[in-house]
Amino acid sequence: MNSNKKQIQVLLVSLGCSKNLVDSECMTRILLDDRMEMVSDPADADVIIVNTCGFIESAKKEAIDTIFEMAHYKKPDGKCDFLVVTGCLAQRYAEDIRNEIPEVDQVLGTSHYQDIAKAIRVLYGEYAGPVESFVSEPGSLAHMRTNRVVSTNTYAWLKIAEGCTNRCAYCAIPLIRGPYISRTMENILQEAAFLSETGSSEIILTAQDTTRYGLDNYGKRMLPELIRELSKLPAVGLIRIMYTYSDGITDELVKEMAVNPKVAHYLDMPVQHGDDTILKSMKRHDSAEMITTAIERLRRDIPDIVLRTTVMVGFPGEDKVAFDNLLKQIAVWRFDRLGCFVFSPEEGTEAYSMKGKVRKDVAGKRYDKVMALQQGISLSKNQERMNTITKVAIETISDDGIFYVGRSFGEAPEVDPSIYVAAANEPLEIGRTYPVRIVDCSAYDLTGVTES
Repeated sequence: MNSNKKQIQVLLVSLGCSKNLVDSECMTRILLDDRMEMVSDPADADVIIVNTCGFIESAKKEAIDTIFEMAHYKKPDGKCDFLVVTGCLAQRYAEDIRNEIPEVDQVLGTSHYQDIAKAIRVLYGEYAGPVESFVSEPGSLAHMRTNRVVSTNTYAWLKIAEGCTNRCAYCAIPLIRGPYISRTMENILQEAAFLSETGSSEIILTAQDTTRYGLDNYGKRMLPELIRELSKLPAVGLIRIMYTYSDGITDELVKEMAVNPKVAHYLDMPVQHGDDTILKSMKRHDSAEMITTAIERLRRDIPDIVLRTTVMVGFPGEDKVAFDNLLKQIAVWRFDRLGCFVFSPEEGTEAYSMKGKVRKDVAGKRYDKVMALQQGISLSKNQERMNTITKVAIETISDDGIFYVGRSFGEAPEVDPSIYVAAANEPLEIGRTYPVRIVDCSAYDLTGVTES
């Protein structure tokens, strides 16, 4: 490295899921360690990084639109010297980006976040060593950091594995991120200690399939043991589990969730469909009966558990019978929260060339029916929480300045509704947790008043 390094101001735009956000936070730490300065306004940036998602068509469009938007800030019209693209879109379409978007100066794949500072120094001619490609086959944990710059408030996402081995027929993640690789428990605990001791009392476990954790390097599902070890860290206040599969909802996991006071009585379990023929065609590992059994077990042993899921409509071969089965199962399962998306054909996946395509207008109408059904279920579930008292972590103030806004054990950030809180007596502090009585609700939000 040249000792006379340029002082570089960097803007990092993070798109996509929580796992992408963790990668962005890791890159931010690397850049700061290299004495670069992070800025929030693209007009102030010497380098702009767009960390992209490439999971489905809408995410790819958002990424491309953002790349072109940031390109407007490059010289001669703006201050920016270089535009760098990282993330899933960069991994999947590196050559296309290089050939078709000349405004992009550097492309980094998903296994090369550790090289972000080097890549920028190369652009400025400040790196003297050999320069290899910054895009390679996925399948590494080299970019993972145990210390990073957390961009959230009272919580932090903790990625416990990279990649995926489930190979669902519609999903491009294994192509982009490679096979499932569990981090060592020691490494995870080290990061969790750093996160909790620097202000993130809520740790949210994330991976493409958290219930698969440990199968590859420990030979068995280790999520329950990981949770037990995490709960021993004094500064960890709450552990939330996201992205589980029903075949991984074991008796050991349910028992740990039930008896461990630091584990949120909350579970995110994307089921994708309720028709067995479609689930089989999707290459899912479960059936409607397996999903039902998992839900019944969770609700029996953890009566106040809040369950979230996502489902897909319009998958190839989804006829009226299959869709009706989905609606029937949604009505039976009664998830507290449910998100729905329309099938997006992705190149390289098995579903891309499947027969029995569903017309977009038909899939759109099915989406509307799913969401209308779930709206009634969500309202009923929220009404069950009326007059209950729950601990709420205050995160911000509403736009109109009337309410404080926060979350309880039952709300994951970014995907779930908020709880709007009125202070009964003294003003509330951002970042603190208060007992709140729920006094009003809609299908999507809860309103409460602090208890003395």
